[in-house]
Amino acid sequence: MFWVEIGKSVHRARTYVFAAGLAGLAVLPVILLATTGSGSGGPPFFELIQHNGLFAALTAVALIQPFFLPLGTALLSGESIAGEASAGTLRYLLARPVGRRRLVALKYASVMAELAASVVWVMVLGLVAGGLAYGFGELPTLSGITISAGAGLLRILAAAAYVIAGSASVAAIGVFFSTLTDAGLGVAGGTIALAIARQVLDNLSSLRAIHPYLFTDKWLAWTDLFRSPVAWNAMARGVLLDVVYIGLFLGGALLVFSRRDVVS
Repeated sequence: MFWVEIGKSVHRARTYVFAAGLAGLAVLPVILLATTGSGSGGPPFFELIQHNGLFAALTAVALIQPFFLPLGTALLSGESIAGEASAGTLRYLLARPVGRRRLVALKYASVMAELAASVVWVMVLGLVAGGLAYGFGELPTLSGITISAGAGLLRILAAAAYVIAGSASVAAIGVFFSTLTDAGLGVAGGTIALAIARQVLDNLSSLRAIHPYLFTDKWLAWTDLFRSPVAWNAMARGVLLDVVYIGLFLGGALLVFSRRDVVS
């Protein structure tokens, strides 16, 4: 069933529209630098692309992480169960020898596979564009120490894994909401609204007491991978938050859906 879900996504037009949009965001920073020569402002690592094309991949991820990645996550996870119900195909899926909990787990796994592919897609395009425009070389860290291009690439891959882990918590929330209703678009809208609201709360200093418990609090902690030595504390707390949110909401989805009366 997992591969069936992946096959369905491959044949959807929106998959290619979203991929094209991500491709544009991935190469946009390099195009701006190459045409204007100005590197002031912008997302993290933007100013450093001119010194090393490897930074283009990190800038691309920093561009999609606050909004576009949560948007895609909300759409995919929100329609995972509710979309089947609204289309009238959920009962037929359950008629197969597929348990309800296994169905939820496979839907979640397919959502995460698509999200991982999106992050990898953006990073690869960023690397290609940055490499063609500025080449690769030793990577200067935020601490002023230079590391080899190979070590830098490994840290870029680790950053991708961390970003995907952060998306996993949003996907779990979306799948949980998706088990509660048949309105897939409504679930997607509610999930993205929740993700944005969490980021807004995370930027209000008057609410700093709750910041450590928000799943968005450590979303940008992957930038610590580019310090020497690597600062692991913030990322460790971020991963712990992800695990807690995934456990709560995915566990809730499994529990709710196992008891739900499916009529469509």
